[in-house]
Amino acid sequence: MWTRGIVGVVFCLVGAVWIGQGTNAIRGSGMSGHGQYAVLGVIVVVIGLALLVWAMLVRRNRTKGSA
Repeated sequence: MWTRGIVGVVFCLVGAVWIGQGTNAIRGSGMSGHGQYAVLGVIVVVIGLALLVWAMLVRRNRTKGSA
């Protein structure tokens, strides 16, 4: 459960940086200004959010089962 949550947060952060670099909001990298990195960033953020939702659902089900 914790692993999925931590990986989900990391994916969201990395994806946000890639979106920023791909849209040229963050400069100073070879990735800056290349739109494909923004698209990849969105995909990584969606995967990260899915992992976070999965971790929350697992936690909720474990909490209900023990009560």
